Amino acid sequence: MQTIKVNGKMREVKSSQDTPLLYVLKDELSVSSPQFGCGLAQCGACSVLLDGKEIRSCITPVSQAAGKEVTTIEGLPERWAKHKKTSTTPGLLHPVQEAWIEQQVHQCGFCQSGMMIKATELLESKPKPTLDEIKEAFTTSGPSPHLCRCGTYLAIVDAVRHASTLMTKGQA
Repeated sequence: MQTIKVNGKMREVKSSQDTPLLYVLKDELSVSSPQFGCGLAQCGACSVLLDGKEIRSCITPVSQAAGKEVTTIEGLPERWAKHKKTSTTPGLLHPVQEAWIEQQVHQCGFCQSGMMIKATELLESKPKPTLDEIKEAFTTSGPSPHLCRCGTYLAIVDAVRHASTLMTKGQA
């Protein structure tokens, strides 16, 4: 048995150390946001933050999460509250989540968890990214581009820009 920290809570897992983190999150811990897309780290649907850096959980063994913080979409509100040095309140959303809703980004929604994770990583390192930096984050940084089957890329860029504004104003 091993213990990993997911969305601020220590969780015991029974899976073997080489089990992909995605399977542990979904099957053992009932975390619903990361999706199984390709199983080869080529689409981004399974992305989570590991100590603030985006990883593809479909190829990352759970053993690599030991002693680190795993953050999924469900944990973004708490992450934002910590950043603002406030307590988490019911209904609080991370600015990235708010921007996604306000910009009505998702169509099928399958890739959006990974897209929001990548946007969070980008905005935490570059609070006011340029258009080129946003495009680079989703296409050439990381193991492969983030793929959206519905083609909502323009809405995603708009949402990242809006989230940047929300974060720099300290709203949400």
